[in-house]
Amino acid sequence: MKIAFTAPMKPLDHPVPSGDRTMGRLIVKALESRGHDLRIASTFRSWRKDGADAIQAQVRCEALKEADRISSEWEAAGYRPDVFLTYHLYHKAPDWIGPALSDRFDLPYAVVEASRAPKRQTGNWALGFAAADQALKRADAVAAIHNADLGCLEPVVSPGRLQVLLPFLDATPFQAASETGRPPASPPLKLLAVGMMREGDKQRSFEVLAEALDDVAALPWRLTLVGDGPARDHVLGLFPADRTTWLGALPPDRLPAEYAAHDLLVWPAIREAFGLALLEAQASGTGVIAGDTFGVPDIVRNGETGLLSAEGDAAAFAANLRRAIEDPALADRLGHTASVHIADNHTLAAGAARLDALLQRAIDNHLQRASKR
Repeated sequence: MKIAFTAPMKPLDHPVPSGDRTMGRLIVKALESRGHDLRIASTFRSWRKDGADAIQAQVRCEALKEADRISSEWEAAGYRPDVFLTYHLYHKAPDWIGPALSDRFDLPYAVVEASRAPKRQTGNWALGFAAADQALKRADAVAAIHNADLGCLEPVVSPGRLQVLLPFLDATPFQAASETGRPPASPPLKLLAVGMMREGDKQRSFEVLAEALDDVAALPWRLTLVGDGPARDHVLGLFPADRTTWLGALPPDRLPAEYAAHDLLVWPAIREAFGLALLEAQASGTGVIAGDTFGVPDIVRNGETGLLSAEGDAAAFAANLRRAIEDPALADRLGHTASVHIADNHTLAAGAARLDALLQRAIDNHLQRASKR
């Protein structure tokens, strides 16, 4: 299958690492692993921090010029994909390119990770919201990345075009790290937090974690922090220096060993879509303590692979920490079940199969729509 791909939220070559960029790259890797011919149609980024109409109108103009450029390039090369796939669109990152090219070349159009916030229908983001809605209505298949998004998508995407496509990862290096063998968890429990140190939701997650750890300060634990960013000094100042090790931002090839060397990943997950680190930790045989946020319960089985508490509730988070610290064998049980859970549900092969099914659904729906014209 020939697939044209774009990621308007964050292109795959963007210099700043993030879970969004990683997930986009994983989608490409998964599809290529199935033998598909995938071409990056554009690296145009439609995301903007501010949403005034004038800003969004300018982005739309630039996006449509990019669509014209791609169209000319395809026509000159005699190229026509079998389907156009867009990864991650919403009101701050609408997709004008995918629908324009899909209409121009009569292509099936599919979207992975669509979200919708009805409160943005009016106000500064109205133009971007309307553009995202138009793309969703044009799409032949739409996948939310977690069940929490379904309710907001249903008003504009019919049931026959809408589904959940659970996130996945290349579990191989994490599974290999888990097989090196680790001693049973014992006091002090080795805790790990992985996250970018920037203002906003990430900083708030670190703040909730610090508050929860303060509640269990009398218990035996040590914390390792992985991450860096502009809020570094604030974040590091939240935790006791004598019980905390900061490793900075690590390259991807060093992360599996760190997950496997710890007893639990601890992350409040404020406003997280799902949290890639939660997948990585579980794949490494490390259970998690996390916030019950958006897609987190779709990838963490509460009481089986991790312990979840209400988003932002530091006291409840601390209670789960206390359970594990006072019963180290619980951390071992969570980790063992977590590795099996990821192997059964969230590997690259599992993701590739789900993507294949989504694209075939888009093609079938497109053919049905064409037959009714």
